[in-house]
Amino acid sequence: MKSNLLSNIYNPADLRLLTEAQLSKVAQELRDFIIDVVSVKEGHLGSSLGVIELTIALHYVFNTPDDLLVWDVGHQAYGHKILTERREVFHTNRQLEGISGFPKRSESIYDTFGVGHSSTSISAALGMAIASKLKGDFNKQHIAVIGDASIASGMAFEGLNHAGVTDANLLVILNDNAIGIDPSVGALKKYLTAVKNGKNPKQNNIIKSLNFDYSGPIDGHDLPALIKELNRLKKIKGPKFLHIVTTKGKGLQQAEENQVKYHAPGKFDASTGEVYAKSEENLPPKYQDVFGLTILDLAKKNEKIIGITPAMPSGSSLKFMMDEIPERAFDVGIAEQHAVTLAAGMVTQGMTVYCNIYSTFLQRAYDQVIHDVALQNLPVIFCLDRAGLVGEDGATHHGLFDIAYLRAIPNLIIYAPLNEIDLQNILYTAQLGLNHPIAIRYPRGRGVIPNWEVENFGHYKKIEIGTANCLKEGTKTAVLSTGTIGNNVIEAINESHNSETIAHYDFPSIKPLDINTLTTILSSFERIITVEDGTINGGFGSAILEFAASHNFKNTIEVLGIPDTFIEHGTVNQLQQLCKIDVKSLINLFSNDTK
Repeated sequence: MKSNLLSNIYNPADLRLLTEAQLSKVAQELRDFIIDVVSVKEGHLGSSLGVIELTIALHYVFNTPDDLLVWDVGHQAYGHKILTERREVFHTNRQLEGISGFPKRSESIYDTFGVGHSSTSISAALGMAIASKLKGDFNKQHIAVIGDASIASGMAFEGLNHAGVTDANLLVILNDNAIGIDPSVGALKKYLTAVKNGKNPKQNNIIKSLNFDYSGPIDGHDLPALIKELNRLKKIKGPKFLHIVTTKGKGLQQAEENQVKYHAPGKFDASTGEVYAKSEENLPPKYQDVFGLTILDLAKKNEKIIGITPAMPSGSSLKFMMDEIPERAFDVGIAEQHAVTLAAGMVTQGMTVYCNIYSTFLQRAYDQVIHDVALQNLPVIFCLDRAGLVGEDGATHHGLFDIAYLRAIPNLIIYAPLNEIDLQNILYTAQLGLNHPIAIRYPRGRGVIPNWEVENFGHYKKIEIGTANCLKEGTKTAVLSTGTIGNNVIEAINESHNSETIAHYDFPSIKPLDINTLTTILSSFERIITVEDGTINGGFGSAILEFAASHNFKNTIEVLGIPDTFIEHGTVNQLQQLCKIDVKSLINLFSNDTK
């Protein structure tokens, strides 16, 4: 690393010792450092490259960590982390026992608020500003940095609406690059585009109407201009709003030209920017693609099918349908609550709606699932991508709670397919007509059947919901699994020396449970083991325990899953090992058959 200035910057106090003229060199070195590390270690690239100048200017002008800086989502905070005492450990980013990919309060005093989901920064920073005022500190600065995709979310508007009637010392910086993970959508994006193009009258300013001191738009890559404007705003009391225009991926040509791909590109050549090609030959498909290609196929045959995603067309693979049938596939922006109730409204008019939301993000729309969907028994089809352990994104993104938080809701079916074929068949079954809403949960990553399209595509089978499947008979121990974690069970049983003693039952239907099969199992086996990739508390195993207790069964029931703690970041396999639901741990457990 040919770094002169950056290598001597341990924290922002060191940065402030430099002259303003030296900061452009720091920016180049910081960009190079991020590109060098992320090209090898992987991570979120484009977002951080786009805010290099802003990051430097913020820490140069404001007295962090005494002044409080909140990054929305946190994809863009790599430069912040490197300048705040974590340069030497940045190579551990997103790795097991390394630093988090997102700002995290327990990691650094410079990380003022834990983030990972969008649109929280304005509310958090406003809370800090009000608290500072109540404590008599009128000089502390409070800054929220939020992107144009995140500011379109309802929660961001709630924060702006409240801030505008306070005299809180709050600065909201809009990092406007016209893209989140996918390109931003909606009327607000069109408004911001008009502002940037000088086509919006000054008196027609949304932010000014909310009582903010608005300035901008200014070039977010012009360090002198940023520093000058931040110094000016620092002296102004009350709510302030700075609109800056940036380019996501700035400084790496490929990342600028292909911003979706380079949001998190995987490993790439640091000098050329070329992403290393991965052979996908003979690999099983990604579950998201099974969903995306299947719903497109179904939608071509059923004109009532509609797809909805909150800002994740690429991640969910709804983009296949958006490209071919755009009038029936909707990206509503980062607005999970709206997505759920929009789906409910469409269903009241006889449409068949697949609402695809990552498991961790459906948490943001819990009331809508209960009040707007389940209470009215509207058969919305929720497709919960990224259910279970997701890997390097860590605690903010694991989809571990959906079984527990959905199982409590009346009228709601919960289904977890074992593999790609099962996923296709439940997607097909759901559009034939259900009497209740359904949540279909499936994981991030690849399945287990390389030739899935040849085997099943277009040849769907109707599933009888509420039915379990005996995958293998046994004599002593019954293993009950739900969802794709059952493939770990299959492999572990095959490799166990006492496999003949172990029976395996797949319970794709978590609610309703197959009571008849469950009764037979509890009557036939003394030792029962349940396996799931969700939280143990309130999950699938809890449902089995509840049934056994209420029907006075006395079996020994061991519940495997995610313990009552937040799981950090690492590879999925590493995290499964921590939770003892990986193949090796299951082999050891099955071998310990004491009955």
